[in-house]
Amino acid sequence: MDTIVSRSTIILSKPTIFSVRTPLQTSHRSLSSFASSSKNLNLFFSTGSRSHKHRTHLGSGSRFSFPVRKLSVTCGSGIQEIDQTQFSDSVLNSDRPVLVEFVANWCGPCRLISPAIEWVAQEYQDRLTVVKIDHDANTKLIEEYKVYGLPTLILFKNGKEVPESRREGAITKVKLKEYLDPLLESISVV
Repeated sequence: MDTIVSRSTIILSKPTIFSVRTPLQTSHRSLSSFASSSKNLNLFFSTGSRSHKHRTHLGSGSRFSFPVRKLSVTCGSGIQEIDQTQFSDSVLNSDRPVLVEFVANWCGPCRLISPAIEWVAQEYQDRLTVVKIDHDANTKLIEEYKVYGLPTLILFKNGKEVPESRREGAITKVKLKEYLDPLLESISVV
């Protein structure tokens, strides 16, 4: 099967086979056989709240494409994405407190709290460093710190996990502030 995926387009080319049910028939046929009987194909798809109609011509060796939303967790300007090779330098050897967020691209709650974490990086930039670690690419860290749920937030200070700083699941900005302020006050006193 020839499939190319980019940020905005999926391109399918023959001999990719899909089951297609036409309104006049009850049996499934492949896209290839459908294309041989009809040179034009109407495609209907949805991206978010809007539906789109795409008409394409299917000739020999033709391709058709349509937009696809790719969901991912991205880093804002104040957040650094690191991996397990950079963890020691960026987190354990840091002279400031470091908030580590364990995330994955397939994790819905991770995408949900992404704006709140970006807000934290901006709001607390003078008191705290924020880093993001991809769960799937850093299995050694996941095992070492026993990250069982996503997203997971852990605050580190002087190379150690701050007691009671582990937080799992989605969180709002208000709750995030209520979570961070006492932790930062307690480690600044010590």
